[in-house]
Amino acid sequence: MEPTGAWDRERTEAFLHSETIPLRLSCHTRADALWMLSLWYRYRDGALWCATSAEADVVDYLAGDDRVAFEISTNQPPYKGVRGNGTASIEPDSDKSLLKELLDRYLGGTDSPLADRLLSPDREEVRIRIEPSRVYTWDFSERMASSVPEDPR
Repeated sequence: MEPTGAWDRERTEAFLHSETIPLRLSCHTRADALWMLSLWYRYRDGALWCATSAEADVVDYLAGDDRVAFEISTNQPPYKGVRGNGTASIEPDSDKSLLKELLDRYLGGTDSPLADRLLSPDREEVRIRIEPSRVYTWDFSERMASSVPEDPR
């Protein structure tokens, strides 16, 4: 992954490792309509990894067309982030290890009603591996500096 835009590879990877913003994923449905959804992610070995139910519509959509676009960006100013496109592949997460990693990353652990529901033995889980082809970064920190109130913390 060699990004274009505001950041080099090291800064891009630091952002992807540190931010706990859901990834917005765009794909094509079986009817070739566009579909977008948000998923928790983890960046590892040059790929973005997400987990979802094996029954989720996106699993069927990606089986029909593996081309995707994605964005991980801040929701509060100053705006910055990573977007791109690539291909997605699906594989089982039978021991739910990726899901557990994501629960730790986004919720701080697996001790919650949501975690209990997602980790239910009755729920089949899969991993979505997004292999980026093109990555673009942006960071409006400098140009928005005078427009963003200082954090009082």
